[in-house]
Amino acid sequence: MDIIENGRLRGRQQALPYAGALTPAEAYDLLQQDPRVRLVDVRTDAERDWVGRPAIPDPQHASVQWSLYPGGTPNPDFLRQLDEVAGKDDVLLFLCRSGVRSRHAARLATEHGYVNCFDILEGFEGDKDQQGHRKTVGGWCHAGLPWKGA
Repeated sequence: MDIIENGRLRGRQQALPYAGALTPAEAYDLLQQDPRVRLVDVRTDAERDWVGRPAIPDPQHASVQWSLYPGGTPNPDFLRQLDEVAGKDDVLLFLCRSGVRSRHAARLATEHGYVNCFDILEGFEGDKDQQGHRKTVGGWCHAGLPWKGA
């Protein structure tokens, strides 16, 4: 089964309101296989600047903040900014810190006509471990996928 179909199957099994969900490794493999696939990083600019970002070429890596720093207020221009970097039929892989904002972004994009929205499970940093640290439990970094430091 190919990566997209596996993600769609996961989406149907979980009754997701968007096309599906991919593991970080699946997302990375798909990005390597198809240069038309877009990774939409919905973290704040501050998160990308301070924590890092996936090492994906800029044409494939789009930054569209779901919320704004400081304060975490919703980005009122999210859909307009998404329109600037993606087409309605593009395969879009949404990424955030731990997989919460990316799910919301994939749902909203789907509701506005984007038909191939996938959440990247676990996000960039994953959940906190018992000591309250990230990048040790799930996520893009923990999976050993390439990323650029802050």
